[in-house]
Amino acid sequence: MAKNTFKKAHIVTSVVAVIIDAEDRVLLTKRSIPPFQHMWVMPGGKIDLGEPIIEALHREVMEEVGLEVEVEELIDVFEHLTPGEENDHFIILYYRCRPLYCAINHNAEEVAEAHWVPRAELSSYKMPDGTRFILGKIFPELCSSDI
Repeated sequence: MAKNTFKKAHIVTSVVAVIIDAEDRVLLTKRSIPPFQHMWVMPGGKIDLGEPIIEALHREVMEEVGLEVEVEELIDVFEHLTPGEENDHFIILYYRCRPLYCAINHNAEEVAEAHWVPRAELSSYKMPDGTRFILGKIFPELCSSDI
């Protein structure tokens, strides 16, 4: 059996904030950098060594969209293997969050756009399978048998 060669010698652990406001809108960001460049995802990123998970979540949300959030619950854990030259192995922890305010100030170095997307419009956004899968756990109409 051939062994996979990965870019990094370790699994990358990340956190993602599924931020849903009182109107059932989800905060989506269009990535301007890899991974998932030009796709719509939720704010998040890597957990630094020694950094508590929830602190990493708050830091990433603030860095990407300038929001403070209240973390409500762990939604799920998702595994993602990137193909090709990148060949990374990610474990992503998705947390449902509530914004403490809704004014967005996105970081243009990482995020091309950021929008509060109404529940009824989520299916029209180009997003990775993992993002759609997680949103489908909250909004069943987004579930796909392809994932």
